[in-house]
Amino acid sequence: MVNETKNTNDFVGINEKIGWGRAFLLGTQHVLAMDLYIAPIIIAGMLALGNDTSFFIQMCFLAAGIATLIQTLGGLKLPVVQGPSYIPIGALGAIGSKLGLGAVFGALLPGALLIALLGYPLKVFAKTVKKIIPPLVGGTVIVIVGISLMPTAFGSLYEGDVKSNIIISSVTATILVALMLLGRKNGGAGTFFRLTSVVIAIAVGTIVAMMFGTVSFAKVAEAKWFSLPTAFPFGKPEFNLQAVLTMVFIYFIILIETTGTWFVVGTVTNEKLNEKRLNKGAVGEGLGCLVGGVVGSTPMTGYSSNAGIIALTKVASKRAIIAAGIILVLLGLMPKLAALITCVPLTVINAIFGIVCVAIIMNGLKVIQKVTINDRNMMVIGIPILLTIGTMGIPADVMNSVPPFVNYILSSGTAVGAIAVLILNLIIPASKEDKDEAERNAITE
Repeated sequence: MVNETKNTNDFVGINEKIGWGRAFLLGTQHVLAMDLYIAPIIIAGMLALGNDTSFFIQMCFLAAGIATLIQTLGGLKLPVVQGPSYIPIGALGAIGSKLGLGAVFGALLPGALLIALLGYPLKVFAKTVKKIIPPLVGGTVIVIVGISLMPTAFGSLYEGDVKSNIIISSVTATILVALMLLGRKNGGAGTFFRLTSVVIAIAVGTIVAMMFGTVSFAKVAEAKWFSLPTAFPFGKPEFNLQAVLTMVFIYFIILIETTGTWFVVGTVTNEKLNEKRLNKGAVGEGLGCLVGGVVGSTPMTGYSSNAGIIALTKVASKRAIIAAGIILVLLGLMPKLAALITCVPLTVINAIFGIVCVAIIMNGLKVIQKVTINDRNMMVIGIPILLTIGTMGIPADVMNSVPPFVNYILSSGTAVGAIAVLILNLIIPASKEDKDEAERNAITE
């Protein structure tokens, strides 16, 4: 059974209803704090989409919105915002360059259906998760997610005018932290600052960026106001066996990553992940990815950054995430709005992202602190974190020299760390005390 949501310390639980005005304000913060358009831009370049790049980004917004509504309303039923996964970038680029766009979008469909089937009717996903992911593993995966995302906060800092980038990022991050601290006061101004902290920080950061001349609204003026999607806009899907098997493998890595996100959200919202919820989450993930393939987008996955936003605002109401899904759908249908979102400088987004990563890591540590740190558990926690950090520093020439399937794994620090902690927890013998402790502190029930 799912725990009843309690409102403690001014925390708004997942099933608590908030006004739609407040929901859309919070939903806007969730959308603005996500770098939704970065993965599509990279993939569009690798697939040589050229003039179709803006349309491709638009379809990614649309798919993210639909996938978010599927997952929040009928799938996992937790406040998780879906967005384009970074993990398939290398695979999609390789498939597209060798086999063409038809093979790319044909490869996305079978794997998505398989992920959904693992939830229902097969009902094997939850049993697998419960067996191999105790709190020790779940908490470590949450920490790994935060650590592996941290470099993104510095991704655009040293590109172009470094001095102005540092100023813009510093102002944005300082404003966010200041508003978070002001938001500690219950009621009145404290509630206002807590709920609007991300939007205000992004607005101030963008204004500072405009002073340095790093913001351009030219794309907004050129974009259309409205356009409807079509099925398979980049051509009829082609089902190449090698491409399909490659993407099935990639989907399993994505599922490991998104399970880590679910643990983050479950921890932040104090919600248990029972079998029914986990299986429905797999269905939601699969259907979201299927939508992505049909409308001409990429595979969708849960974004951990939104759990960080929940931790900052203390509002976990699903209404806010439903609002975020609706906003994403509108962005997908209204190119001008989508173009406006892409005008927010990366230095601003990444500054927010860095603080969000801190929140994610702290929530992972909250889970781990319940675990006794003996010699065994120290290795199960520490080695995967070491491997995650080591993976993030692999030189490009080394990555290009390994086989493609190895490249796919190594391209995600989260995947490497998650796989490592799963394996180590299984192969290093656990004492009876460790097993009893895992049952008492179970993240799932």
